[in-house]
Amino acid sequence: MKTSLLNLDHLTRNILPILIFIMLSSCNDMLDKSPLDRFENDPEFWNNAGNIEGLTNSFYNEFTAYGNNGGYGMFYFKTISDDQIGNPFNEWEYTSIPANSNLWTNGWEDIRMANLIIENVNNSELSDKDKTRFTAIARLMRAWIYYNMVRYYGDLQWVDRPLTIKDTHILYGKRIDRDIIMNYVLDDLNYATENMPETTSKTSWGRDMANAMKADICLWEGTYRKYRTLTENGVEPDYSGSEKFLSECVKACNYIFSQGYSLNNSYHANYNSTDLSNNPEMIFYKQYRQGVLSHSLIAYTCSSTAISGMTKDAFDAYLFLDGKPLALTSLNTDDAGIPLYNDITKQNNIIISKQLAVRDKRLSETIDSVVYFQGSTWARTPDGMQMTSTSGYGCRKYDNTSIPLNYRNQTAANYTCAPIFWLAVVYLNYAEAQAELGQLSQSDLDRSINLLNARAGLPNLNINPGFSDPSNNHGVSDIIWEIRRARRCELMFDNWFRYWDLIRWHQLDKLDTKRYPNLLLGANIKNATEIQVDTLYGYIYAGDKARSFNKRYYLYPIPSGEITLNPQLTQNPFWE
Repeated sequence: MKTSLLNLDHLTRNILPILIFIMLSSCNDMLDKSPLDRFENDPEFWNNAGNIEGLTNSFYNEFTAYGNNGGYGMFYFKTISDDQIGNPFNEWEYTSIPANSNLWTNGWEDIRMANLIIENVNNSELSDKDKTRFTAIARLMRAWIYYNMVRYYGDLQWVDRPLTIKDTHILYGKRIDRDIIMNYVLDDLNYATENMPETTSKTSWGRDMANAMKADICLWEGTYRKYRTLTENGVEPDYSGSEKFLSECVKACNYIFSQGYSLNNSYHANYNSTDLSNNPEMIFYKQYRQGVLSHSLIAYTCSSTAISGMTKDAFDAYLFLDGKPLALTSLNTDDAGIPLYNDITKQNNIIISKQLAVRDKRLSETIDSVVYFQGSTWARTPDGMQMTSTSGYGCRKYDNTSIPLNYRNQTAANYTCAPIFWLAVVYLNYAEAQAELGQLSQSDLDRSINLLNARAGLPNLNINPGFSDPSNNHGVSDIIWEIRRARRCELMFDNWFRYWDLIRWHQLDKLDTKRYPNLLLGANIKNATEIQVDTLYGYIYAGDKARSFNKRYYLYPIPSGEITLNPQLTQNPFWE
C-alpha cells in the first residue's frame, strides 16, 4: 500500500482535527499529554488503519522546507553561517540561558507521539503488514527527532515508550550520554530502512527516503565523533564509533545509488519548480499547491527590504572554470563589477556578468548578475519589486519568474516545491564518508562529486587535487577540503546544512566575524558612481556588526525552567 503524504482529503478527514487540538494545547515536559492521549485507551481508534495513517502523516510537518505559509523554513533563513550577511545580522541563537524553549518541549511532544504509535499499533488488531509499516514510520521519525534534539542539546533522556506518572526514574532522572542516544537512533534507522515499504511516490514514506535520511544522520554523527575535541564538549574523539556511523552512511548511499536516480539537468530547477514529481534527482520533497499550502521564500528573496545577501567569503569559495580556487586560478580574478545605466531605475547598476562567466555555474544560478544595494536598486523582472541586498549579492536561486507577480511577491502565496532529500546530497555524503574513512577512490569521486562538477561546468576532481588551496583553514587534507567546498557550493543558502556542517566538523569558530572579517564583506562596488552604503577597500561592509565565538555555542543551553523541574538534568558544558 502506497501512502501519499499529500492526500488532502485524507489529511482533512483524519489529521486536521488532531492538529487543531494540538494548536489549542500546550506542553511543558516529557509527561505532558498530547491529543493522542484521548485515544490511548481506545482500541477501536488504534484498530483503524486510516486513523494511524493520519497520525503518521502529521510527522510531515517536521520538514518545514520552504516554510508553512508565512513562517520560516529550512532554506535561506538560518543566516547564522559564513554564507550570508543576515538581515538583521544574526547573533548566536542563544547568548544567555532561556527559561523555556519550544525546541525542547516540542521535541518531547513529538517523541511521545512516535512512542504512542509504536506501542498502540503493535497491540492493535491491524494486519502484520500495517503494523510493520506504521512502526517503521514512527521509529524513523523518532530517530529524526532525537537526532535533531541531540544536535541542539547533547545528552538526553532516552524514552522509548509513553511515560506515565509512575515513571519518575525517567521523568526526574539524569540525561544519558549523547553517544548512547545516537546508537539508539541508528537502531531505529536500521529498522526503518529494512521495513519501510518501497514506493515510487516522492512524497510518501518509503525505503528510499529512509535511506537518504540515514545517510544524512550517519555522516553527521560519524564526522562529529571524529572531530570533536576535549576543549569543545568535554569528550574526546570516538574513532571506532565514527567509523561505524560513516560505514552506515556509505551503506545507505549505495542503496540509493541502486535505485535508478539521476541528476536533474538543471541545478536551478531543483529549487524553483512548481512540480518536482518528475525530477529524476528527487527522493523526497515537500509539495506546495496554489491555494492549499504555500510559503513565503520567494517573497522574502524578492523584497524591497534588504535581503540576506551572500558574503564575500562564500563568493570566493566557488572555483573557477579551470578547476582552481581564487588564489591559484589562471583566469581573471577581478571581482569589481562594471556600472551600466538602467533605463527603468534611472541609475547605474553594477554588473558582474563577466565575473560569473568564469566561475562554477552554480554561482550564476544562485545570485544575480546585477549587484543591488541601497542607492542602486534593481528588479528581476520589469514589473517586479526594486530590491536591495545586505551584501549587494542577491539570491535568485529560489525564484521562478514565470509565476504571476502577485504570487511571487506576496507572502504566504508562493507555491514552488521544496527538495528535502535528493541525489546531490547523497553524492556529497558518499564522497565525504569515503574520504573520512580513508578509502576514497577515483571511481568514488567519478560516481559522485564529478557528476556534480559536470553539471556545474567544472573539470573532474582527482583523488590528488594537484593543488593546495591557501584558504584551507580547517586543518584537513586537500581532498577533504575540496569535498567540503563542493558541499558548500552545491548547497549554498540551503542553510539547514551549513551551520550544522560547521558544528560536526568542529569549525564553529569560523563564524567569528572578528577572526574572519570576510564574513562582513560583500560585493566589490568600487566602480559604482554613487555609494550610499559602507565600504571597505571597495567592498560593501557591514562593519558595525560583530559575532564572537565561544565554545559553549556547540550546544544550546538547557532551559532553566526544565532544570528547576528536574535538577538532575544539569546544564550543558560552559553554560553553567
